[in-house]
Amino acid sequence: MLNWTDLLQDWDAMYSRAKRRFPNLRDQDKVRLSKDRKRFEAYLAERHHLTVNEAHEELEDFLFTEGLNREFSRSLSK
Repeated sequence: MLNWTDLLQDWDAMYSRAKRRFPNLRDQDKVRLSKDRKRFEAYLAERHHLTVNEAHEELEDFLFTEGLNREFSRSLSK
């Protein structure tokens, strides 16, 4: 599973991927959101009409899914 630190390593690409899952994210907010996971979760909740707890769970699910995608891609390239 990916964690927040992993996500930040390639923030631009991961934010683009997150926008596919969470279409109400705005590009102009990308820079300020990379600073703090709690801020990102609060923003995600606000933009998608979720509770903060639901946004946390959605982000956890996104990180898990992206981690699986990364592992699958690595296994294909071997």
